[in-house]
Amino acid sequence: MEQLAMIAAYLRARLLLPEDDRGATVVEYSLLAALIAGICIVAVTGFGNQISSIFTTLTSKINIL
Repeated sequence: MEQLAMIAAYLRARLLLPEDDRGATVVEYSLLAALIAGICIVAVTGFGNQISSIFTTLTSKINIL
């Protein structure tokens, strides 16, 4: 009977979600935010000159109007 209780406890620990998973959620959101920030930095670094010329062209056209 004790073995059955041990098996039940093992299955409960492995298959059911933990009661308090706030720490895991914070880590997941932090990793996601870091990934998004990294993508933004790479995009701005790679396309910075092109984006700057687009904004310069747009501002010159707006000034004409």
